[in-house]
Amino acid sequence: MPLTDLPASRTENGSAVIRVLSYNIRSMRDDTAALARVIRACDPDLVLIQEAPRFFRWRKAAARLAAASDLVVLSGGATAAGPLLLCSLRATVERTEDVLLPLTPGLHRRGFASAVVRVGGARLGVLSCHLSLQADEREAQAGMLLDHLAALDVPHAVAGGDLNDRPDGRAFRRLAGALQDCWAVRPWGGEYTSTPVDPHQRIDAVFATRGVEVLGCGVPAGLVGVSGADLVAATDHLPVLAALRVPTDPPTPPLP
Repeated sequence: MPLTDLPASRTENGSAVIRVLSYNIRSMRDDTAALARVIRACDPDLVLIQEAPRFFRWRKAAARLAAASDLVVLSGGATAAGPLLLCSLRATVERTEDVLLPLTPGLHRRGFASAVVRVGGARLGVLSCHLSLQADEREAQAGMLLDHLAALDVPHAVAGGDLNDRPDGRAFRRLAGALQDCWAVRPWGGEYTSTPVDPHQRIDAVFATRGVEVLGCGVPAGLVGVSGADLVAATDHLPVLAALRVPTDPPTPPLP
């Protein structure tokens, strides 16, 4: 699929087309102007961030990135141990929930940033994750992710993040077995997300529940106003952008 064919966000009769971006931003330790240019050029409705700033004035850093990207902060950050959600004004927020996962001594604390939103009449759950570097813990966290999505009790959901795992890994396969791996369903753009200088592995992904139609997913290139140097300078991962068609809620029947 040519890059120009990724659908733009829009509201249709019975569905909403949304753009979802997943991006590890390495605590904004790199070129934040380039980072904002990349996010803005992807024109997302929802942004699933990993490694958001977690320490001194982290809320201000998240707010600055959101403003520079023409978005607003939805949920997460330090309260989710790094995952963060941003959204456009197209999204109406129903509720948010940040989750800290069990801490394994000697390993980093991990968490989920999650929310339930409505976009163009479609109601869906959203979750950003950054899974463990340790294989057993990573697989367990994949199961916790699926449990948390189910607990959101929504008709449709999208989840994404830095899995620290490749498609043949146990955690990745566990998620892909229960959800749609959007790149595998309808590849678009590039496949590999790590590293920007030498892309050779896919460790970042966007997943969707079965009722969501995947219109395209992959690493964007040829973005207007963004150079290859921007992608290298912004952070140590490449972004994953997906276009999804989400069914809207059925109309409420009239009272008798």
